[in-house]
Amino acid sequence: MKNNARRLALKILKQIEMEDQFSHITIKEMLKSSEVTDIDRRFITNIVYGVLENKLLLDYYIRKLSTVRYGKINKEILNILRMGLYQIKFMSKVPDSAAVNESVKLAKKFSPQYSGYVNGILRSFIRISGNIELPDRNKHLVAHLSISYSHPEWLVEKWLNEFGEEFTESLLKSNNETPKLWLRVNTLKIQRDEFIDRLEAEGIKVFPSEWMEDAVMVENLNEHSIDSLMGFNEGWFQVQDISSMCVSKISNVKPGDTVVDVCAAPGGKTTHMAQLMKNTGQIIARDLHPQKLKLIEESAERLGINMIKTEVFDATHFDVSLKYLADIVLVDAPCSGFGIIRRKPDIKYNKSIEDLNSLTEIQYKILETSSEYVKSGGTLIYSTCTINADENIKMVERFLSHHVHFKLMKITDMPGVESNGTITLFPNVDQTDGFFIAKMTKDE
Repeated sequence: MKNNARRLALKILKQIEMEDQFSHITIKEMLKSSEVTDIDRRFITNIVYGVLENKLLLDYYIRKLSTVRYGKINKEILNILRMGLYQIKFMSKVPDSAAVNESVKLAKKFSPQYSGYVNGILRSFIRISGNIELPDRNKHLVAHLSISYSHPEWLVEKWLNEFGEEFTESLLKSNNETPKLWLRVNTLKIQRDEFIDRLEAEGIKVFPSEWMEDAVMVENLNEHSIDSLMGFNEGWFQVQDISSMCVSKISNVKPGDTVVDVCAAPGGKTTHMAQLMKNTGQIIARDLHPQKLKLIEESAERLGINMIKTEVFDATHFDVSLKYLADIVLVDAPCSGFGIIRRKPDIKYNKSIEDLNSLTEIQYKILETSSEYVKSGGTLIYSTCTINADENIKMVERFLSHHVHFKLMKITDMPGVESNGTITLFPNVDQTDGFFIAKMTKDE
């Protein structure tokens, strides 16, 4: 089966490159439409994410070992080489001989003329990998860190300027690690202690959060997939990182409130607020794309929530029907996503400094427009899944400087709280997704 698994991993990598899709979406769709065992599913996911996380390093090795100029290497063969090198360097349970032989078999299926080329590079790497030197750290720090941790040089340089060398290297390393799996227990259907007992009876290791009362961390799924886990179909839980859960917790939302979530998909924060509201009140959940709203609707139905109204709407446009209507407005803004590189490693290759500049204008437009929906005494929450200050605290400061009737509220009793009362979480510090949250209140 592993040979078929490698073939599917190769197909997924090709699809990600050709369609320019996010890796997590492509992996989910391709595995869903293929008959694979849970073991092969994990093997495929490991290889695909591993290649994407370490692509610059793997390509550096290929450049050093190839007799063919890098730009001339066939794309399919390039991915076969990346997969083979990843298995040799990072997958200790895969024998080197198996990584080489199966890579050669894949190359033969594509074109027999490449089998010797693939075989030569992989066997050379096994022989001399310890002698392949990276750029000198003392002379070329940016290049050294860029290749070592497979992050583009412009991003490494940006973070070095903002955070310094030690913090940046810690962040880069953390971005290539597997994130913890957090579940939000749906207290509309089951209490956390009972949920933990049920899973532990199935041999699954579960740990409750010390500061988020409906959050649990799953250490071992015991060979289950999420959608086959006990309680998934019954709506006992929702997959959601604990950093994202912070948004609903600090909102102080209560039953009967009216909430407008202007960029709601895929709906984790929307359904969490509905849970805290005890399924009483109204949440207007909006997004540009109907198919993304369908995800919210499906989750709400599974979780037993019926007070969410989904609407297709562009958050940069003003809707007069919502003016001064909401107790709470959530702007979970479209962002660079640099806080969730562990979950979407392709993000780091698909963004540029120009993209960041264009994003900030969209974010400001959405924040300014959405603020008009907040009633007197209401709350405006701005959040992102990035660690880029221009999209975070600088965006909030810009907004507040032009909207004096809004005041920044100090968040307390939460991890990552800054001196100004906002929250900034880092994967290397807080072991969560990178996240930013600001809470503002409108004058009475």
